Amino acid sequence: MRSARDDQLVRPTVEDEVAAAGSELIGGPVGRRALIGAHWWTPVRVIALMAIGMFALGMVQKLPCYDHGWFFGATTQYTHACYSDIPHLYNGRGFDQGLIPYLDRIPQSVGGGMDYLEYPVLTGLFMEVAALFTPSAGSLQHREQLYWFVNAGMLLACTAVIAVCVARTHRRRPWDALLVALAPAFALTATINWDLFAVALTAAAMLMWSRGRTVLSGVLIGLAAAAKLYPVLLLGPLLVLCWRAGRLRAFLTAAGGAVAAWLAVNLPLMFTHDATGFHIREGWAKFYTFSQARPVDFGSLWLFISERTGDPLNDVNVYATLLMILGCLGLGALALRAPRRPRFAQLAFLVVALFVLVNKVYSPQYVLWLVPLAALARPKWRDFLVWQACEVLYFLAIWFYLAYNGSGDKHQGLPTEAYQLAIVVHLLGTLYLCALVVRDILKPERDVVRRDGSDDPSGGVLDGAPDIFVLGSARRERHAEPSEGTRVAWGTGSHDA
Repeated sequence: MRSARDDQLVRPTVEDEVAAAGSELIGGPVGRRALIGAHWWTPVRVIALMAIGMFALGMVQKLPCYDHGWFFGATTQYTHACYSDIPHLYNGRGFDQGLIPYLDRIPQSVGGGMDYLEYPVLTGLFMEVAALFTPSAGSLQHREQLYWFVNAGMLLACTAVIAVCVARTHRRRPWDALLVALAPAFALTATINWDLFAVALTAAAMLMWSRGRTVLSGVLIGLAAAAKLYPVLLLGPLLVLCWRAGRLRAFLTAAGGAVAAWLAVNLPLMFTHDATGFHIREGWAKFYTFSQARPVDFGSLWLFISERTGDPLNDVNVYATLLMILGCLGLGALALRAPRRPRFAQLAFLVVALFVLVNKVYSPQYVLWLVPLAALARPKWRDFLVWQACEVLYFLAIWFYLAYNGSGDKHQGLPTEAYQLAIVVHLLGTLYLCALVVRDILKPERDVVRRDGSDDPSGGVLDGAPDIFVLGSARRERHAEPSEGTRVAWGTGSHDA
């Protein structure tokens, strides 16, 4: 049964000083008698339209490249910070020739050493669908431009899905999705690659989980993992949180749906058969073998260490895997020992951020993975904008660094030392937001989402569930009877055995 409080939307201009200051541009903070959503302009529609508008501005930012910067090795795509993989891979992965991903080998003359498409299956399908909608007439340059436009249209639809899903995940906090809609790094990186497809599926999975639809949530996680690897990490937080709440059946249902969905889209391309039997298809496995063999690359902690020490870090896979395992164990301990069960969005953000921080490459568009999770985990404008400033700085730095190395003797752009500093700024910005989320978990009374007595608005079956398995101080607190004031401040159920 929903209470009257559930229908009262949280107004960011009331609880957030930065949002209140920013609202002065459009007339000031909302009044007590304002009718929110009384007409067509509901919060979800406003947020979706603002996300579409910001996406359009991101497309405008790519105009210098659309005219000529993507072609003939021009450094304009770096000096104007408008690079995109999309037009380059139209020819570079054989889409202009009608090659079928994972089945047809890419000619050496166009693949640049890549014999098969190095993306997961659903991303490959996304790219193939865009290629089918791209007209085949005209010059290669013209078709590459059209291919980028077709993909941009499809990614725009993904952006709208992300905005709507984030706005609806917390029923009383739709305006938190403005963080996604207005995120500058989101707009700047949206059309670099195809990551928004996986981000949209992940956002939809979190929305379904918040509604208690565990099977569909798991299916969407599996589909998202078939488009990009990182969404599978969400199963870790779900396992720990369901364990603490004694709801393992919900986790097993979601995990089963994820495995089934992933297999459903991968199995048709996974195996090939010849006279000697069944074998893993080389084209399907390319994403995994390429990820394994890829050396230390741009934007990562490991590149900074390698360049500063002169060590090529040939064992970086071992180092990164060990750090990821240790980090996940630490997050598991945090979830089980915290005085109150963490919110799903908090742990989801932390585990994906951990993956980003220890990965051996950090492409600028990886920030897209974190933006929706950050908006749900810690919807505070000041901290979000501090992090976004660090990401925008890195976005500019990577292109100016490539311009510096690609402009011959002119050296237009950033030298190595300045680029290394930008890497450090990016890492520190992400760590800053992670530290604040961890603080909110350890001191739940400081969590802005829980100030009104909510437990876990995006938690689905976990929202308001009692603690069953806890460790350390959380175990002692679970057996302590909270005072009436504590029950009011912290909501109901989360500390009751």
